[in-house]
Amino acid sequence: MIRRIIFISLFVLINATLFGQAKVSKNHPLTGLTCKTCHSCNVPTSKDPCLNACPRAEMTTVNQTPAQSPEVEVMKELSNRYAPVVFPHRTHAQMSEMSGGCQTCHHFNTIGPIQPCINCHETKRQRDDISKPDLEAAYHQQCINCHREWSHRIDCTSCHAEKGSNESAAISSSIKKMTGKIHPEIAEPKKLIFETKYKSGKYVTFYHDEHVKVFGANCVDCHKQQNCSQCHDKGKATMIVTSLSGAPIKMHKPEQQHHKPCFSCHQDDKCSTCHLEKPSGPFNHEASTGWALNKFHENLSCSKCHGSVKKFEKLDPACTSCHNNFIQGKFDHSAAGLKLDENHSSLECENCHENKDFSKPPVCSSCHDDKNFPKDRPGKTVGKIPSKKIKSLK
Repeated sequence: MIRRIIFISLFVLINATLFGQAKVSKNHPLTGLTCKTCHSCNVPTSKDPCLNACPRAEMTTVNQTPAQSPEVEVMKELSNRYAPVVFPHRTHAQMSEMSGGCQTCHHFNTIGPIQPCINCHETKRQRDDISKPDLEAAYHQQCINCHREWSHRIDCTSCHAEKGSNESAAISSSIKKMTGKIHPEIAEPKKLIFETKYKSGKYVTFYHDEHVKVFGANCVDCHKQQNCSQCHDKGKATMIVTSLSGAPIKMHKPEQQHHKPCFSCHQDDKCSTCHLEKPSGPFNHEASTGWALNKFHENLSCSKCHGSVKKFEKLDPACTSCHNNFIQGKFDHSAAGLKLDENHSSLECENCHENKDFSKPPVCSSCHDDKNFPKDRPGKTVGKIPSKKIKSLK
């Protein structure tokens, strides 16, 4: 029995030595993971590791917002020929939201913390594992493609400053310039007119500035999985500036590519909402909803009343559906532009506003046979009262 135990132990030891997994790297993120996360069999070996499809993308949970990221990083590990590179990290983090997020560069983060490149990529070019790029190659692989597409050239000095006597001063100056810097401004189109092949309405008019300034959409809501050159390509600057004048420009894209960013908000809308027989004007709240905005609402953001930017909810036109402070004795009527006199300040709201529908003008006939609003007002005007009758959505 003892001999059998010794034989089994030796067999396991020899197999583990010859075929078992190599020493685990100090950066291997084992915390919270099990062998089954990556291996499909109980005893993975070097010859048969039984590897599952890499679950890294699904496991990534360390997605920080740009505001949580460092503003500027100084890359000084490879400052032999050139001075350290001052990298505007937060600006790139903001732009990465429209492509792949943090993992575009930090591509091996499962349970965190976010790993700096040097933790996995060696500074030495001569290394044992040539399947993994060294640090210089890793940096260049991440940066060069975007910079080539953007500027159509690659100059070492666009990122690297030459070493010299003023090196420290140059680095300090660069850090100061980049601190607090946000995503660079670009020329945004005001209006785009798409001429489609849809028979029931071939024109789609898209007001870009309206979606951003009025509806509160963020760049990433529409611009997803896009690279920098689609907005920043210097060779396309003329096309972008041309659209600023309001003159329509034609753009040729596949149908699915046009619809995909719109459907995230307009998935329940009919085709005729966007496809019309002729180019349309900007958004008009009264024409689209039947409810004209008065002075108290015209400067509010859409999400203030309608909720999420992604999906605006249709509202009950009764003021009390949003305003629960229209209570006798608590509401200051002056906020509505009319300070009530002594004869009316003690009345209930429904004495003048039938069914508490404040979207319609007040009614005097319940108490007065010879009075009408707005000719006869129950107090002193303290602001402009909308004279236009507001239509009801009911």
